[in-house]
Amino acid sequence: MWNLFKKEKSKKLVAPVDGKLIPLSQVKDEAFASGALGTGYAVMFDGNKVVAPVDGTIEACFPTGHAVGIKTSFSEIIVHIGIDTVQMEGKGFHVLVKTGDVVKTGDVLVEVDSDFIKECGFDPVTMVLLTEGKDIKLESENQIVKAGDEVAKCLD
Repeated sequence: MWNLFKKEKSKKLVAPVDGKLIPLSQVKDEAFASGALGTGYAVMFDGNKVVAPVDGTIEACFPTGHAVGIKTSFSEIIVHIGIDTVQMEGKGFHVLVKTGDVVKTGDVLVEVDSDFIKECGFDPVTMVLLTEGKDIKLESENQIVKAGDEVAKCLD
């Protein structure tokens, strides 16, 4: 009964990058668009920094810089920068976190120039994936957002 007064941790999610917020179904990669890799949302990346979409602990930090895994109080989350950007082999990515780091919403995880990704022939769309299949609700779609703007809520 006392748990009724216990404050629940926020399940709000923010934009990891500046750009246009889109549902995963609009991502030009079937694995992401179909939800096979998790539920979530995407932002058509236009900028140079990628921030934590939620408070958590860094569980995975790919050496190529193209993806970061975060464990939160309610889900495991992957922030995936671009489509097929693993092929860039880390060129242009500067990772600022390491496994075990505790991050707060809005902390910069990776610095990368979205224009450089495009120059290399890749799509810089950046996805936030909840790997445990939790439902989310986008605040809006096809809107211009800034890194750190609240854009979604985990409903579970």
